[in-house]
Amino acid sequence: MEKETDMQDFAMTIYIKADPLVVWNAITGDEGNRAVMWGSVLRGDLVPGGHFEYVGPGVGGDETVHVYGDVVQADPGDILRLIEHPGPLSRENHAELTSRMTWRLEQAAIGLTKLTFTNDEWSPGHPSHADTVESWPMVLSSLKSWIETGEAIPPIDPS
Repeated sequence: MEKETDMQDFAMTIYIKADPLVVWNAITGDEGNRAVMWGSVLRGDLVPGGHFEYVGPGVGGDETVHVYGDVVQADPGDILRLIEHPGPLSRENHAELTSRMTWRLEQAAIGLTKLTFTNDEWSPGHPSHADTVESWPMVLSSLKSWIETGEAIPPIDPS
């Protein structure tokens, strides 16, 4: 019997009417994160070898760690590459579960950024993998809306 190791990568490219540093600041700053990451903020040292956490309201209170991990690459206005684990309260085996998130920003024209987001290198059997098909398009659409209009899209109730 073959072990499930080939988990589909998620990749999406969008264009945002803003310069790459504005997009970078929305991805890494508190205000942008709170708007598009359901009230969470990105904490940590965004340098290679640094550690990060997405922290916000959840089952553990206002300081719930939803995702944590290590910074692989962080070049403001260019690329943010992270290795992530689900938060300790979301999965008992959180330390064993990983995936890589890459935010690549390119100046497409004056005042226009091409953002390519990839979520790949999933650990075998990662239970959050199936959620990416729905959650990342919502997050990226909300990010684009927030940067361009100042308003994130409202959360969608799956029921």
